Amino acid sequence: MMKSNKKENAISKMDIPIKKFLKNRTSRRDFLKWVGFSTASVTLAACKGPVIKSIPYVVKPEVITPGLPTYYASTMIDSFDIGSVLVKTREGRPIKIEPNITSNYFNTTSARIQSSLLSLYDEERLKNPFINGNKSSWNQIDNYVISHLEKISKLKKDIVILSSSYPSFSTKKLIQDFTRTYPTTKWITYDAISYSKALDAAAEIFGFRAFPLFDLSKTELIVSFDADFLGDWCPENMSHSYAKNKNPEKSMIQHIQIETNMSLSGANADIRISKKPSDIEKMLFEVYQTIVLKKETNSEIVKKITDLIQKKGSKSVVFADGSKEAYIFSFLINKKIHSQALQKNKFILSKESDDEKLKNFIEDLEKEKVGALLIHNTNPVYSLPSSISQKIKKLLRIIPMTISFSMKKDETNELMDVLAPIPHWLESWGDTHPVTGIYTLIQPTIQCIFNTRQFQESLMIWGRKPEKNYYEYLKNIWEKEIIPKSNVSSFQEALFHGVVEVEKEENIIHKKNILSNNYDKQEYYIDEKNRLDKNFELRLYTKTSIGDGHQHDNPWLQELPDPITRTTWENYLTISYDDAKKIGIKNWYTGTGAMNGHCVDLIKDHKTLIKNIPVYIQPGQAIGSIGLSFGYGQKIGKFTQMIKGKNAYVLYENFHLIQKNIQIKKVNKIYKFACVQLQNTTVGRNLVKETDLETFLKHPKEIWNEEEKVFTHKGMLPPENISIWNDPVVKEKDKRGHHFHLSIDLNACIGCGACIIACHSENNVPIVGKEEIRKSRDMHWLRVDRYYSGKENSEDEFFIKNPRVSFQPIMCQHCDNAPCETVCPVGATSHGEQGQNMMAYNRCVGTRYCANNCPYKVRRFNWFNYANNQNFDFHMNNDLGKMVLNPDVVVRSRGVMEKCSLCIQRTQSVIGVAKKENRKIKDEEFETACSISCPTKAITFGDVNDKNSHILEKIQDQRNYKLLEFLGIRPNVSYQLKIRNLK
Repeated sequence: MMKSNKKENAISKMDIPIKKFLKNRTSRRDFLKWVGFSTASVTLAACKGPVIKSIPYVVKPEVITPGLPTYYASTMIDSFDIGSVLVKTREGRPIKIEPNITSNYFNTTSARIQSSLLSLYDEERLKNPFINGNKSSWNQIDNYVISHLEKISKLKKDIVILSSSYPSFSTKKLIQDFTRTYPTTKWITYDAISYSKALDAAAEIFGFRAFPLFDLSKTELIVSFDADFLGDWCPENMSHSYAKNKNPEKSMIQHIQIETNMSLSGANADIRISKKPSDIEKMLFEVYQTIVLKKETNSEIVKKITDLIQKKGSKSVVFADGSKEAYIFSFLINKKIHSQALQKNKFILSKESDDEKLKNFIEDLEKEKVGALLIHNTNPVYSLPSSISQKIKKLLRIIPMTISFSMKKDETNELMDVLAPIPHWLESWGDTHPVTGIYTLIQPTIQCIFNTRQFQESLMIWGRKPEKNYYEYLKNIWEKEIIPKSNVSSFQEALFHGVVEVEKEENIIHKKNILSNNYDKQEYYIDEKNRLDKNFELRLYTKTSIGDGHQHDNPWLQELPDPITRTTWENYLTISYDDAKKIGIKNWYTGTGAMNGHCVDLIKDHKTLIKNIPVYIQPGQAIGSIGLSFGYGQKIGKFTQMIKGKNAYVLYENFHLIQKNIQIKKVNKIYKFACVQLQNTTVGRNLVKETDLETFLKHPKEIWNEEEKVFTHKGMLPPENISIWNDPVVKEKDKRGHHFHLSIDLNACIGCGACIIACHSENNVPIVGKEEIRKSRDMHWLRVDRYYSGKENSEDEFFIKNPRVSFQPIMCQHCDNAPCETVCPVGATSHGEQGQNMMAYNRCVGTRYCANNCPYKVRRFNWFNYANNQNFDFHMNNDLGKMVLNPDVVVRSRGVMEKCSLCIQRTQSVIGVAKKENRKIKDEEFETACSISCPTKAITFGDVNDKNSHILEKIQDQRNYKLLEFLGIRPNVSYQLKIRNLK
């Protein structure tokens, strides 16, 4: 650090160019110096002023106090996800994404939303504009584009803007203005994963082309026909309202899932029925006929389902996925039973996919009607089905002018004339209109790191708008058209909250529909031509980590284990045990404990579409079906050599998630999986305690949550009364100050993994890569174990056919009598008065005795220096990537043990602030990274010495139990027993 000099009144001014900072390598000490003093322009990019100075500032920006975080309300949006968020910054650097709980919609932060932060500090981003492959300036770009647009406009050729769904009120206004300058402009929405069938169905049934809004908080019965509503079926995260009614009461939700692949929704269902897609379509049609058309059915399963739906009436809801007809049937059923879950006059506007317009656009390309193509934030060359993708490649080359607006190089912009790099959403201004009556704002939390420009800014310059910049345009639009009818009084107030509500939505009218009556009165027949075909039916799906593949090169997401298969860094073909056995496909474990498997080729119409795709034998997969996830197989990107995934979009014909007549052929290739969990059951141990709702309501706690006791010379005693210490029971008078505890409700945990990414972001957890994962050297401080179980103790019943699934988050349990502490030879791990098991990293010598003695296996050992190591070329290996690191948490070095700390840096910060302000701490102020990011609020954290705390209520609840309590180590993490509604 710089030494003070009495002759000098202030620290010397330092001007450090960005390029020099980014190119030069720095030591760990140097990096901490950069962060602490904020001399790098990236660090101070959020501060206004032309001169960059070391701290202490000569003139300190008001919004920045060194060492204290600043939060900004904003909206995360990319080609697939959207969410109202709070952005935590330190010294001008965004370092964490958290949910904006003031918003009533899109107020959860999934793994992908949180991980989008890491993309800001990606060294692979486009840093400058290009024309015809040559580096250019924005002035040259503007002159080139304007001259071409004027010529194209005179020739009456189309100027097409092709973008993913972008529900921005101001951007739509801007494109309208742009169209006045260039009248042949067309805006076409293309989403890699299309919602068009759902939107078309909604247009027919509800009279408005938007996804209907559902609220499950008062629902008592959910019947889902292959709709993964806890995953990505609905544009808005439904897990929050789903968990609201999972409290074990008489009115608790009963969830029935009929599905093909084992999905997140199916894993959380009370009753799961495994069927291939064609059988699901038939079941849904019969349910529709029985309820809406009052026809009888011969199917016993359908009779039971319809009886349940009619019994619950308006407290039921039916979901469906797949074809347009499937959506129509489910919507009509919900209308017939007057489902309370279906919100009247409320629609989700964040998706605008239109397959028909895309089809017309391709026809126009073939007829050479398109003179200019502006592609914004989408990669059609990669994501279009194979029948269209090859055609698009040829057609792009004959368009007079093509422009790509993207952050990074991809398969599409390699074919573009102009590359106009756009900033990250954390560097941008903007707005969204995601739900009827709801508007949100996007504000930059850091100035542009590279020489990028917003899409809207370019349109303003090319369309000759009078406003100086997009911020002015956005502000004027809001002050004129949104603020006057909203619940805020000024643009600044709207910016502070990040979200506003309007009393009346003038441009959205719920039209009375006539077409829906036709489905009520006449039968609708499903095409059953291929139902008995011997070939496989393919069900395409999205992973909770990768989604549509927009963030495929994000290492946080690649190393996030899939909730069901527990694999990382790959996609694969899922198949049932019976089908795998017939073909001779196997998965097996090697001597090192890793898993290998056979590969196959995917064939349709005698054409091999995907070669050498690995096969994962999935319990619960429907016989006669296979599954494959989107988002993998990109040819361009930093990790393309490491990730051996396959592109599922080539099979996405007609944008249909179900593809029939698929053949698979076994090949000789052996694939090496990277799994973090190979033990699929609890082997009879009572780790995940659960019971059914009827037993819970009718019988005492001793029946369904028996207290564990240990045999001693004094008889059977509770573990809390047994200790190697003299006084096993801590007296009330000795309990002073804070004592932290964490509780996890297994009824609410859906296994989504949002907590894992939150922990990575908060605690600087390193990424180790695929090879290290295979060696069981993952560094996750928090893992979500997945276990299969069943009614009978037979392999065929619960492990292969249709298992029940339980999720159990595991982190350091912070035991009061911690076995790790007693075996550490150097006292590196110790127990604090506040109940946290603490690590002194600089004392640890890496004996790993603590890991060997930990019954929960939650301690992680740094086998290498993961930072500044070319063998682990992730975000900690370059200066830009290190900007995401939390300065409140140290980066651990080789030979050091690390683990969950219950976010001690957060708890101590809260205590310090309250002490400074001379006030009592509020219960809700204590949060860990995982608890604040959990979409279902399954994780509760707090001070048990606060008699009014929520955590104390959880501990005193009858469902409360502690994992491996019989060991007598008194963990400070407890669980709420899982309850299934099987009645």
